[in-house]
Amino acid sequence: MADRDDGHFLDASPDGAALLRSRAIPSLFEALETQSEGTVAVDRDARVVWINAKYARMLGISDPAEAIGREVEEIIPHSQMRQVLATGQPILLDLMLFGTQRLVVTRFPLTDDDGTVIGAVGFVLYDSLHRLKPLLAELSRLEAELAATKRRLDEGRKPRYTLQSYVGDSPVCLEVKRKARLAARTDAPILLLGETGTGKELIAQAIHGLSARSGRSFVGVNVAAIPETLLEAEFFGAVPGAYTGLDRRGREGRFKTADGGTLFLDEIGDMPLGLQAKLLRALQEQEIEPLGSDRPVKVDVRVIAATNVDLEQRIRDGRFRSDLYYRLNVLPIRLPALAEMGGGLEAIAESILQEIAARTGLPLRGLTPEAVEALGRHRWPGNVRELRNVLERACLLTDNRRLTAADLAEALPDLALQDLGEDQPAGGLPVPIPAAVPPLPQPLPGYDEAFDEFERGLLGRALAASGGRAADAARALGISRAAFYKKLARLGMRAGG
Repeated sequence: MADRDDGHFLDASPDGAALLRSRAIPSLFEALETQSEGTVAVDRDARVVWINAKYARMLGISDPAEAIGREVEEIIPHSQMRQVLATGQPILLDLMLFGTQRLVVTRFPLTDDDGTVIGAVGFVLYDSLHRLKPLLAELSRLEAELAATKRRLDEGRKPRYTLQSYVGDSPVCLEVKRKARLAARTDAPILLLGETGTGKELIAQAIHGLSARSGRSFVGVNVAAIPETLLEAEFFGAVPGAYTGLDRRGREGRFKTADGGTLFLDEIGDMPLGLQAKLLRALQEQEIEPLGSDRPVKVDVRVIAATNVDLEQRIRDGRFRSDLYYRLNVLPIRLPALAEMGGGLEAIAESILQEIAARTGLPLRGLTPEAVEALGRHRWPGNVRELRNVLERACLLTDNRRLTAADLAEALPDLALQDLGEDQPAGGLPVPIPAAVPPLPQPLPGYDEAFDEFERGLLGRALAASGGRAADAARALGISRAAFYKKLARLGMRAGG
């Protein structure tokens, strides 16, 4: 059916489409042949069946007929026409080296009515790269961005902590530092043992920083934080097409990312049994096998593992391989809990107070002797994380430049409930118990959740008292306006003016 509209002719019938196609194909070929620097066609055996005079002259052939019937590689040494014939897939844009020249070429398969490849045709689009300057400039820009991104990633994989970051001069702390220095001298696997919040990743980074691998990547991964279905690809990588879901791209894997450096495996006790066998092989053979591949890849990785569970009990329970345990446990380092620090607790608390002041803009606080004594009476099940949370909360609740036992008790009500029982060190002074202590709600909220709720209320009251003016509210709390706005953003709050 035909229709006319302002001189434009449209024929949507099958015959019209076939006619358009039959005219377009030779027209397109002629346009490419005219605009290109050279054209060649080969049969299914990669023998030249046609070459234009322009391309023949470029190749040093005076008469195009001399090329007919010869294999294409005889006259074009680096030709990929045979690959196009074998795959049936075009090579749309390629750089081909011819002598000292780089030619920009494109190649297409030729098929019969049944779709069988019967030959191929190639066009030399440019014999000089100056025509591609805009494209090459964009390529250079993208390569520069990629290099900058890689540098940022490499910076992010450098250790943030040193052995000096592990604060404490008590005998147990000094023993941890001594073993860390010894561990840094070798590439033997290390197993860090200790409760949550005792600084296992800090020590792992410090060992890496003291080792001969310090100039390479430190890659940390929390085994418990990764879904079990993704663990194998996360550790060992995956070849393109290994996934059946939406993401079909390949993945490098943490072992390959850490090649030449250190891989820190936190919460190793939560690794599934099936993956433990592959980890053992990677440690023994120093090679990995990406998901979807049957070809091993050599890696050079020093492994530091950490756990807060009893691995020997897990072996007895059938949840952890004994051979992997003995492979990881070459040099064990046990990190003491905060309650075991003894006199080192005060130094840790003072270091945390300095960090809080630098990070939040709050005034630098100290501790009274009574406050230090109160800290020593608490068991600190959350270790350094819990101590940091309590100290920051106390800094927000008081204007005192030296935190008192009462300031700490307000930040952590459990401190006010301590008595002179067996949990208290000899010579410790009791904190007065309030006449009536209301029962604590069950279950108790987490420290982070409770702190956020407290801080939200504190900032809200300060804003209300200042009529919504953030600068006045920040001044009333004794913090900088920038720190005040950061807290508002973290809590999802907004100033009213």
